[in-house]
Amino acid sequence: MKANTKFLLSFAAFAVCLSALPAHPQGQKWTPDGVITMMDHAAQDFRSLSGNIERIKYTDVVKDTATESGQIWVRKDEKIRIQFTKPDPRTVLRTGDSLYIFNPKINRVEEYDLKDNREMVDQYLDLGFNTRGEHLKKNFLIAVNGEQELDGRKTVVIELTPKSTKMREQITKIQMWVDTGSWMALQQKFFEANSGDYFIIHYTGVMKNLKIDDSRFKQDWPKNATKVKPRS
Repeated sequence: MKANTKFLLSFAAFAVCLSALPAHPQGQKWTPDGVITMMDHAAQDFRSLSGNIERIKYTDVVKDTATESGQIWVRKDEKIRIQFTKPDPRTVLRTGDSLYIFNPKINRVEEYDLKDNREMVDQYLDLGFNTRGEHLKKNFLIAVNGEQELDGRKTVVIELTPKSTKMREQITKIQMWVDTGSWMALQQKFFEANSGDYFIIHYTGVMKNLKIDDSRFKQDWPKNATKVKPRS
């Protein structure tokens, strides 16, 4: 898999697990059909979301784990900003089909056109913001892996396996931890194909439907920043 394509999938993962799910009936056993039904109604009132984000990348060949953290802001109109602050500052900005990555250390902006990867990227984004039962049934095999505690909260763990061979060449499966109290996804784990590599997206302090001004999604890096368009 090309490095840039892998990055686009990694970026899409930032947004996947931000969906609020409706309340689960007391006493009902967790089943794939039950989860599909709930996710079919998810995000009906979604307008925006903000919170803290941590991305943990594990590379198996060197047994290395790298962690970066910061804040994220998301709006329904295909606008996403991720402001990493540790260990190194970095800005990831999406507006529609355009994705920008600004590295202040070298004063450089990378610009990606998502159109060529839109179908694959949106399949992951749709899981979080516009999920419908028919979408999940069409694109994923769904399993429920029981309940676990995460961040001191009770969660149900959902596993999604892509049906598409093309998708499985990138990501073999996705695990999602959904808070059974707030019905917000607290964490996702993406398993990369043909390796033992994976990355985890972990959210804390998430707040839904607060007003986020347009200024949050402006290209606010220096005008003299070097601009490049890497090949996808």
